[in-house]
Amino acid sequence: MGRRQASQSSRQRQALAQLAARILLEAGNRDYAAAKRKAAEKLGLGLRASLPANAEIEAALAEYQRLFHGDAQAQRLDQLRHEALQAMRLLEAFSPRLVGAVLRGTADANSPVHLHVFADHAETLLMFLMDQHIPCEQDQRQLRYGGGREVSVPVVRFHAGDVRIELTVLPFDGLREAPLSPVDGRPMARADSQAVQALIDSQVELPPVTGG
Repeated sequence: MGRRQASQSSRQRQALAQLAARILLEAGNRDYAAAKRKAAEKLGLGLRASLPANAEIEAALAEYQRLFHGDAQAQRLDQLRHEALQAMRLLEAFSPRLVGAVLRGTADANSPVHLHVFADHAETLLMFLMDQHIPCEQDQRQLRYGGGREVSVPVVRFHAGDVRIELTVLPFDGLREAPLSPVDGRPMARADSQAVQALIDSQVELPPVTGG
C-alpha cells in the first residue's frame, strides 16, 4: 500500500470511528459491530472497508463527549459513579467490582452501571435482593475469556432511581480472572469500592484495574 493509499485508509477509519461513536450515543447502547455496519453504510462504504477497532470508536466517543457534552456528561458520570458506589456497599458480601463505561469514563445518560458480583449460586443474590425489597429481573450474558472460551452467566437487573444497575454474577474464583473486554479484547478493567471512592474523590480518570 502506497503512502497516499495508507493516508486515505487512515482518514476513512477515523471518519468511520467518529460516525460510529455518534451512532452509539444516539442508539443508547454499546453495540460496536452494529454501529460500524451502519456507519459504513451511511458513508457509502462496503463491509470490506477498513473498519475501525472498537478501541478506536471508544476513543472517538470520549472525544465527542468532551467536545459536545462536556458538562452534562461529567455530571451524569459523577451521578452514575455515586450510584455504583452505593450499590457496591449494599452488595459488599458479593465482592462487587465496577466495570464498563462508568469506570472507563465514557458513560452517558443511557448507560447502566455494570457490576461484577461473585456468588456460587445466583439464587443467593436473588434472595438477598428480595430481603432488601428490591425488585429485579433476570437474564443471561455471554462472556469471552482467553483461549477463545465463552461462558454464559446470569445477569440480574434492578433500578436505583433513574439508574439501571446490571449485575453479572460470576463464581467466586472469577475474582482471579476477568473476562475479556469488548472494547480492546484485554481482561476487563475492574475496580473495587475503595478504588471507586478514590475515583470520585479525585474527579480524574483512574488507571485501569485489571484482573480481580
